[in-house]
Amino acid sequence: MVVVGDGAIGAGMSLEALNHAGDLKKNLLVVLNDNEMSISNTVGAFSKYLNKIRTAPLYVDMRKEIHNLLNVVPVFGKPVGKTLEHVVELISRGASVPGQIFKDLGFNYFGPIDGHDFRILIETLNNMKHLEGPLLLHVVTEKGRGFEPACQNPTQYHSAGKFEMCDGKIKNTANTTPKISYTKVFGDTMLEMGKADARVVGITAAMPDGTGIVSFGKKFPDRFYDVGICEQHAVGLANGLSAGGLKPVVAIYSTFLQRAYDQVFHDICLQRNGVVFALDRAGIVGNDGPTHNGMFDIAYLRNLPEIVLMAPKDGNELKSMLRIALDSGRPVAIRYPREDIPEEKLSPHYKAFEIGKAEVLREGADGALLAYGAMVYRCLQAAEKLSEKGIEVTVVNARFAKPLDKELILELVRNHKLIITVEDHVLMGGFGSAVLELVSDERENVNKISRMGIPDRFIEHGPRNLMLKNIGLDEGGIADKFIATLDLLNIRGSFTKTAKQRLSV
Repeated sequence: MVVVGDGAIGAGMSLEALNHAGDLKKNLLVVLNDNEMSISNTVGAFSKYLNKIRTAPLYVDMRKEIHNLLNVVPVFGKPVGKTLEHVVELISRGASVPGQIFKDLGFNYFGPIDGHDFRILIETLNNMKHLEGPLLLHVVTEKGRGFEPACQNPTQYHSAGKFEMCDGKIKNTANTTPKISYTKVFGDTMLEMGKADARVVGITAAMPDGTGIVSFGKKFPDRFYDVGICEQHAVGLANGLSAGGLKPVVAIYSTFLQRAYDQVFHDICLQRNGVVFALDRAGIVGNDGPTHNGMFDIAYLRNLPEIVLMAPKDGNELKSMLRIALDSGRPVAIRYPREDIPEEKLSPHYKAFEIGKAEVLREGADGALLAYGAMVYRCLQAAEKLSEKGIEVTVVNARFAKPLDKELILELVRNHKLIITVEDHVLMGGFGSAVLELVSDERENVNKISRMGIPDRFIEHGPRNLMLKNIGLDEGGIADKFIATLDLLNIRGSFTKTAKQRLSV
C-alpha cells in the first residue's frame, strides 16, 4: 500500500510511478490523501481536477444508490452490478467521471470518501483488499482536523513552534524586540526589485510562505509562478523565462534544490542563463530536522562551471547580493539560514561589491578566521573571546565560495601561521575544501589551514543554535578550536608576550 498526498500526486515521481504501476497491472493500493494542502494550498491543474471530484457528489451518490439496490437482489446482484456501473460511467461521460484520469492510467478508482469517518474508511479498505490489480482510493481529509486554530491557519501550523493549547496562540520564545529573518529580508527585497524592474519574476515550488516570496506573488501575480512540489519544473521554467529576456528568481529550500540538480546543470549552467537561486534554510535548519537541513548545496553546486555561489553575513548584504545577482546575468545561488539577521535594522541603501571579492572585518597577527555566510558574526564573537586571552585574529567575510577571492586568501596564507575556515555546511566538498584546493594549486602551505563545518553525519532535530553548539559552530566552539589547533601545530611561540602570559594562566 502507498499513501500519497494531493500536493505530491502531481509531482514528477508520483506521475511516473502511476504510469509504471498502471502498466504492470500488479496488485497495488494507492491511498490518495486529499486535504487541499501541501504546506500551502495546492496549485495546478491536478489540484483543480481533484477539487472538481470533491465538489461533484452526484455520480458517487448515484453509484451508491445502485449498489444499495443490487445488494438486496439475490443471485443477479454482482454481475448486474458490474453492468450497471459501466452504464452509469457511460452516461456520466457527458459530465465528468470522478477518477477518470486514474482509470485511463490503468487503476480502478474508488471514492472520494470521508477520511475522518473511520467506519466507512475501514469498511471500504476491507472491501477492496480482495480486489486484483492497481487500485486507488481517494480519501478526503482536512488539514489540522481536531484543532480549530490549525484548521483556520493550516500553513502556519504545518511547522508550528510553541503555542497555547487552549487557543492556539503562538508563544514568543523571548521577551526581546522582534527581529527580522533572512526570509523576510529576501521577500521585502524581491518586492523592491520587482517594482524597480518589470523583468524580475518569482518562482517557487509549493513554498510561497516558507520562502517569503508570497508578498511578491500578491503584488505581481502575472510575474509569479508557484509550480507545486515540482522543483525540476521550477528550474526548467526559470531557464525558459531567462532565455526570453526575463530575470527569474527561484526561491527554494537548499535541501529541495537537490531534486532539480539535472536542470541546474543542463538548463541553467550549460546554457549560461541568468537565473538566481535564493536558497533558504541553508545549513542547520533546526526543528524541521535532517530532511530539511541544507547542508550540501555548496558541494553539489560549486563543481558546475559558470555558477556563482554567494552567502551574506547579514541582512544588508543579502539585499545587496540579490541586486548584484540579478544584474550579473549569470547563474547565481545565494544561501542563507533560517534565523534572524544579526543587525538591529536594515539600511535602505545597497552596497556594491565585485563578484569574487571578500572583505576583512578585523585584523590580527596571531591567525585568521575565514568565515562564510552565517558564520561571519559568530567568528567575530569568537575573535572577541580570543582577544580576552590575548590572541588577536583576523576575521574575513568570504562572501563567495565560487569564485574565491584568490588574492586575499593567498595573502592570508603567506602572512599568518594558522587559518581556520568556518562554514555552516558539510566539510566534504564545501567552502573549506575549495580554499584547500586553491592553496594546494598555488603550491602554498596547506598545513596552515584547518576547517570547521558540519561533520559527516545527518544532524538530528533540535533548535538551530543548540545544534550548532553541539558540533562546535558557535562562538565558544570556534574560539576553542582555534586554541586547540594552535596547540596541535605547536606554534604558540609566535604569540605576543601578552598572549603567552594569558594562555599560561
